[in-house]
Amino acid sequence: MAKVLYERDGRIARITLTRPEVMNAIDDELPGALADAVARADNDPGAHVIVLAGAGRAFCAGYDLTAYASGDKANRYTQEMPWDPMKDYAAMSDNTNKFMSLFRSKRPVICKVHGFAVAGGSDIALCSDMIVMAEDARIGYPPVRVWGCPTTAMWVYRLGAEKAKRMLFTGDKITGVEAAALGLVLKAVPADKLDDEVDALAHRIATVPQNQLMMQKLMMNQALYNMGLMGTQMIATVFDGITRHSPEGLNFKRRSEEMGWKRAVDERDQGTFDWTTNQPITQNR
Repeated sequence: MAKVLYERDGRIARITLTRPEVMNAIDDELPGALADAVARADNDPGAHVIVLAGAGRAFCAGYDLTAYASGDKANRYTQEMPWDPMKDYAAMSDNTNKFMSLFRSKRPVICKVHGFAVAGGSDIALCSDMIVMAEDARIGYPPVRVWGCPTTAMWVYRLGAEKAKRMLFTGDKITGVEAAALGLVLKAVPADKLDDEVDALAHRIATVPQNQLMMQKLMMNQALYNMGLMGTQMIATVFDGITRHSPEGLNFKRRSEEMGWKRAVDERDQGTFDWTTNQPITQNR
């Protein structure tokens, strides 16, 4: 089964992540399949707007930790030591570039978030032009606590420095309601209204000529490029590799191998484990 599906519904191109059995977790193939679907929409003369969604219980739960964290061997995201930072950067920047196909697309992109858009899943969502979330959905980048840095770096460009720091110093997952209040997403609506809300917006945008939409998007994106987006992404992607090969990152990887990634992630998110000393935290106040 294809990991990303493309279909056109009138003037709306619909791109859907389709690994529902793992909450659309990112594997080696999904970023390329996503970029291919975006390219298809860009070259579809009938498409005016893209709606990006995830099948099943969530939009995207991030990278597939069963494969990349729990596996008891080195892989493309954890090299044998000593590691090569530029080899890691080449691989991760390729993923970042494929996620950013949404940002660069000739078509406006609306991301529809239900369930979760976390870690790498939030990277994908935040590359879209607009995000509409279910009120009870969750978004965040928990790997900032250990083993990650958001390579697309879109948090600061959407939120400004202070609010982005609030999210990336904690790794908290926030609801759609909170995300809308912070200005991270366009709006949050009740889960049973999400499809209708996104479709209404998409149909409204679809009545605008393609060239008008493209010019407005290019103009607004240029403002973000002028603010240093590409340089920030380069630093973030290099730092992401460092987080996975730091002493703390390697301790997280070993903990995931020994205890399973769900246990390691729970300890990470709850703040009950000291990744530097590699032992549980007994006192945090």
